[in-house]
Amino acid sequence: MFNETYKLSNGVEIPKLGLGTWLLGDAQAAQAVRDAVSIGYRHIDTAQAYMNEAGVGEGIRSCGVAREALFITTKVAAEKKNYDSVTQSIDESLTKMGLDYIDLLIIHSPQPWTEFRDENRYFEENKEVWKAMEDAYMTGKVKAIGLSNFLEDDVDNILASCDIKPMVNQVLAHVSNTPLELIEFCQKNDILVEAYSPIAHGAVLDNAEVKVIADKYGVSVAQACLRYDIQLGLVVIPKTANPDHMRNNAELDFAISDADMETLKNVERIQNYGEHSFFPVFGGK
Repeated sequence: MFNETYKLSNGVEIPKLGLGTWLLGDAQAAQAVRDAVSIGYRHIDTAQAYMNEAGVGEGIRSCGVAREALFITTKVAAEKKNYDSVTQSIDESLTKMGLDYIDLLIIHSPQPWTEFRDENRYFEENKEVWKAMEDAYMTGKVKAIGLSNFLEDDVDNILASCDIKPMVNQVLAHVSNTPLELIEFCQKNDILVEAYSPIAHGAVLDNAEVKVIADKYGVSVAQACLRYDIQLGLVVIPKTANPDHMRNNAELDFAISDADMETLKNVERIQNYGEHSFFPVFGGK
């Protein structure tokens, strides 16, 4: 699995499997990065809002693998909606992580978290954010730029005026909650979709319908969920600090049949993510 990549629209290759680091503190994130890299991971995902970029950077510098062999993603905080604040935040992220460049930089949300999916869509502000990211791309501070949590009209807003098209859109996508129309729209526009929380924060692990299919292939529910997203053409970035889970999440050398994929697409939607039900995750909304 570790050698499998997708190619972004600008030719940059991105590993299909990455490690998510949400809710990990600096020390835990540093160790998780070291453990993941030793297991074979080369794709690490963080964000300014996670407040662990320093820890991720420490893990990168101490993991024993050359920086060039790693693919590092971070995200511009959702509240930063003007050119200067975004430009400053990019420099701060580079400093915190101790890196010369970021492989992929993403706008974390089209709206500040406290206004997530509210009436104000921040269309004009996001154009300004995107301009700052284009400039960072042109100067080599970042190798690819993209979006997160953007709906079709949010993406269209960027496409209408950009000089450089978004290369990814990172969205919530898992068995029982797969935005298939948004995925198709992005893919038609040559935008790779990344799936965060691909195991539904663990809420899908006890789903009897999914377990039947996982048992059929002799895999865990988590592995079935990850394979499902990959067969939809998505990058998956499951979050864990547990090395055993890291290993299991990478054991995806099986194929789900078309019929079983259809079944998984139609699993009843999960309404409750337990302790992770507070979404959007940083707004306290």
